[in-house]
Amino acid sequence: MIRELSDLGKSLRTKSIKDKFIHDALKDEPISIDLIIKEDGSFERFDVIEKIIRPAEALTSKKGKARLLLDKAEEVLGYHEEQKKHTLFLKKMEEYRELSELKAVFAFYEKNSSEGLDKALSLFEEQVREKERKGNIAFRIKGKDIRIHQETRIYKAIIGKYKIWEEDELKKSKNNCSICGKPDHPVIDIPHGMIKHVPDGQSSGCALVSYNEKAFESYNLIGNNNSSICTHCALTYVEGLNWLMSNGSSQIVQDANGKDKEVFKYTNRRKFGSDTAMVFWTRSHTPVAEIDMLEEPQAGDVAKLIDSVSAGKTKSHIKTDQFYSCTLSGAAARIAVRDWIEQSLYDLQQSIAAWFKDIAIERYNFDLKRNEIYYSRLYDLARCSRNEKEKNDPTLSRVAVYLWNVALKNNFPPMWILASVLKRIRVDDKGVTPERAALIRLILNRSNKKGGFMLKEKIDMENTSTAYICGRIFSVLEGIQRAALGKDLNAGIRDRFFSSASTNPSSAFGRLMKMSQNHLSKVKGEKPGLAVIFNKELAELFSKVNGFPVVFNLEEQGQFAIGYYHQKHDTFKRAAENKELKAALEINDENNEKGE
Repeated sequence: MIRELSDLGKSLRTKSIKDKFIHDALKDEPISIDLIIKEDGSFERFDVIEKIIRPAEALTSKKGKARLLLDKAEEVLGYHEEQKKHTLFLKKMEEYRELSELKAVFAFYEKNSSEGLDKALSLFEEQVREKERKGNIAFRIKGKDIRIHQETRIYKAIIGKYKIWEEDELKKSKNNCSICGKPDHPVIDIPHGMIKHVPDGQSSGCALVSYNEKAFESYNLIGNNNSSICTHCALTYVEGLNWLMSNGSSQIVQDANGKDKEVFKYTNRRKFGSDTAMVFWTRSHTPVAEIDMLEEPQAGDVAKLIDSVSAGKTKSHIKTDQFYSCTLSGAAARIAVRDWIEQSLYDLQQSIAAWFKDIAIERYNFDLKRNEIYYSRLYDLARCSRNEKEKNDPTLSRVAVYLWNVALKNNFPPMWILASVLKRIRVDDKGVTPERAALIRLILNRSNKKGGFMLKEKIDMENTSTAYICGRIFSVLEGIQRAALGKDLNAGIRDRFFSSASTNPSSAFGRLMKMSQNHLSKVKGEKPGLAVIFNKELAELFSKVNGFPVVFNLEEQGQFAIGYYHQKHDTFKRAAENKELKAALEINDENNEKGE
C-alpha cells in the first residue's frame, strides 16, 4: 500500500507544472496572508488572500522547527507571545543570512524593527480577522508579485543545504529502502510527515508510520529505522495520501429548501460515517465512473454497465490499469487502516456490474403508478442497520467498509450484517424498505452456496420456500386488517407480530389467523368483491405451505422479509389497477417514503 501511495506521490510531482523546482527539500504549502514590507524593512500592510499552494521548505514535523520565510503568526511575529517559536524562526533565517534576497526581511526584524516587526504585530489583529489568523504568512516586497521565499536563489539555497545533509546521512547508513529497494536516499529516524483531514484524527494531522515506544522497535533499530523507508519514499507517500484526502472542488448544489449553497466535493475520497473515510485512485489516473455510480446510481447508466460487461465491451487499457483503495480512520495521532484493495480496472468493472445485479429490487413508483427496478446508493444500504436515534452509532461506518469491499471485489457480505438489518426492521417503524430488501437479497444470494432458491428482484410465484411464502402471507393479512379497520391504527399487525412471525411462525400465525377471520368477515360485509380477492390470495399461498415451522433461522428470517416486501409492492401495483383495492388499502402518494 505504501509503495503505491509513494508511486502516486511521485507521479503527482512529475505532473506538477506550477513551479520548475521539484525536489525533496521542497513541499507544497498553503499561503493565506501576505506580509508586505518595503525595501528598508518597514511594514506596509497585511493582505489576506484566498488560500493558494506554493512550494516552500519541506518539514516532516513542525515540533521544535520553523520553516524558512513561511509560517504561522506565532513563528513569524511572535504572536501570542510565542517567543520560543519565534526564536526558532529567526534561527532558521540566520542560516541563510548571506542571501541578498533576505536583506529587507532582516531589516524588518533588526535595524528597522520599530517600523517593521513591532508595527506589524500591533496592526495584525486590526488588519486580519480572527478566523483568518491561523493561516501561513509569506513575505512580499512592496511592488513585487513574487514572494521572497519563491525567489530562485532561495529555492537553490534550500536544496543545496538539503543535499549536504542527505550526503552526510548516507555516509552513516547504506540501508536499502523497503519501498523502492534502493540506497539512493537515507533511511533515518525522522518523522515521515503528517496526514491531514483524517476522520477522528488530530487537527494537526496523523502519522501512517511511526514508532514512539521501545515495544515497537526490534533488531536494535531506533524509531522509523524499523520501517526502513527512505526519506524520498516517505515524503512521496505522505504527499500522495494528503492529495487523496483533500483533492476536490467547490460546487453549487440546492438544499432541501431549493436554495443554492456551496459545498466541497471530494474527487478521490468518500465518507463512511463520522469516523471513517475511503480514498481511491488508479495507476494511470484514469477516471472511474463506476465509483460515482455506487454513490448516485442511475438506472440507465447501470443498465449500460451491465450490458457492456455481459457483451464483453471493455476497453483494452482497463485490463492493465490498476485500481487502489484504502479505508482509514483516525486513532489519536495515528491512522488505522481498515481496508486495502488492489485490483485491475477490468475486475473492478466486472465486480460493480455484479453488485448492481445483486442489489436490484423492484419497488412501486407512486409518481409513475408502476413498479420499477431500483438501485440503492451504497451509503443508503450501509444505513439500513444503523440506529438512527444514536448519533455516533459506529455500525454505519463498519457496514459501509464491508459493503465497499463487497462491491469492488465481488465478495460475500458477513452474516452479522443480515442480523443487524433484521433487528432494525423489527424495532423501528420503517419496516422493510427497498434499501433493506436490496441488502437482504444481496446477502442471502451471495451466501447461498448450497443452491436452493435464489431471491429475485421482484415477486417470485415459483419460489416455494416456506419462509418466503410466510412473508407473503403476512403481507396479505396486513392488507386484510387495513381494509377492515383503515390505516389509522395505534398498532397494526406489523408492529405487534412481525418479529414473532418472522422468528417463531408456528405460534404467531395461529393468533394471526384467528384475528384475520374477524377482519375478513368485516370486509365481506362491506366489500364482498375485495373479500374474494383476499380469500383467493390466501388459498393460493396456503396451498404452498405444509404447516408453519416452530422457528426460522437467520437466513429464513431474511427470506420472510423479502417475501413480505415483494407481496406488499406487488399489491401496490395491483391496487393502481383496482380502484376498490386502492381505496380499501388507502394507498396514496403520501405512503411513498415509508412504503406503506
